Amino acid sequence: MSRIHALEPAAATPKAQELLAAVKAKIGMTPNMMKTMAQSEAVLEGYLSFSGALGGGVLSAKLREQIAIAVGQANSCQYCLSAHTLLGKMAGLAKDELDASRRATSSDPKTAVALHFAHDLVAHKGMVDDQGIAAVRAAGFTEAEIVEIVSNVALNIFTNYFNNVAQTEVDFPKVELALPA
Repeated sequence: MSRIHALEPAAATPKAQELLAAVKAKIGMTPNMMKTMAQSEAVLEGYLSFSGALGGGVLSAKLREQIAIAVGQANSCQYCLSAHTLLGKMAGLAKDELDASRRATSSDPKTAVALHFAHDLVAHKGMVDDQGIAAVRAAGFTEAEIVEIVSNVALNIFTNYFNNVAQTEVDFPKVELALPA
């Protein structure tokens, strides 16, 4: 059961109603996470702005979803893991790629380095060593891509923590936190 109430759009402030309507128009539904964020229009607007900005960045949609899956798994966030597994499928990731992302790895060497770096950021609370940065650079990531990897990790930590605290009701096909065999 949720610990923070998800607002139906009609119960939200006018600004939050506008933001929720834009989400529904864009994706065809209003996820419970965003309805819960609508308790504070500043939180909802901040999340949507940050997420939207990163969506227009240099990282591919596939890599952004793989990062979200790796971070969601690392932070035991069933809501985010479920949502991003579906979004990852929609971005073109196959089941084996989705499963590998949960382990912060990939059959693609460059993606594997990015996911390992993302996992290290979570595990070490952002305190990565010089070798970690060197490995990402050696894999061919640009400064802009490195900055966006860090930013995608930070955005996903926010949503993981938000949903773990709120115990947001999962409104996507549920993915269990236990790693597949």
